[in-house]
Amino acid sequence: MPQVFGPFATHMAVLKVNQLRKTYVGPDGDRQTVVDVGAFSLAAEAQVALSGESGTGKTTFLNLIAGILKADSGSVLLDGKDMCTLGESGRDRLRAESIGYIFQTFNLLQGYTCLENVLLGMSFGRGADKDFAHDMLRRVGLEHRVHHYPRQLSTGQQQRVAVARALANHPKLVLADEPTGNLDSRNAAEAMELIRGTCRENKAALLLVSHDPNVLGQFDQREALHEINKAAQVPAS
Repeated sequence: MPQVFGPFATHMAVLKVNQLRKTYVGPDGDRQTVVDVGAFSLAAEAQVALSGESGTGKTTFLNLIAGILKADSGSVLLDGKDMCTLGESGRDRLRAESIGYIFQTFNLLQGYTCLENVLLGMSFGRGADKDFAHDMLRRVGLEHRVHHYPRQLSTGQQQRVAVARALANHPKLVLADEPTGNLDSRNAAEAMELIRGTCRENKAALLLVSHDPNVLGQFDQREALHEINKAAQVPAS
């Protein structure tokens, strides 16, 4: 099945964004528009990379899709449910049920083991499943590190825990924000292979943002964020 993305995606889309807008009030009191996306769609199981330099609103865009931030206006439809019409608890629930998020800084809880980090992520969704959490860590090559703490792992291994946590709730959509930004070139290549392969195995769509041409070059489907985002550039993303 062909991957359909962008404003021309059809009813197959797991994600549909329409007229999404987010502004902030600057230090001088002026309102700055960070995200102003007319239309963007992502098909089920598609893998799409968004290129974007600092200041193009890439992190804000992903956080609006995930419901971490609330949009000023517009809609974010995830499997037919509008993230933008929900209150904070509703957004949290929809995110836990439908989205896996891989952060650039991994966001692992330092006082919890690898297994506990994955289980905690699962507890916000369909419920913790210790056997499946073990299986996810095995699939990312950490079967002998399940009881290690993040500080006891290499940076590349921490990234693997973050991938296992993101996929543990069987999300329909995985968001990845500069997931190789803290990795060297060898670990970055391994991380991308792991992320893309695990998404395929779990039949999850992947939307990744990066400014790294080596990462972007691995995707057949690419969009430039500044082409879908009508907002002027702002000092930070």
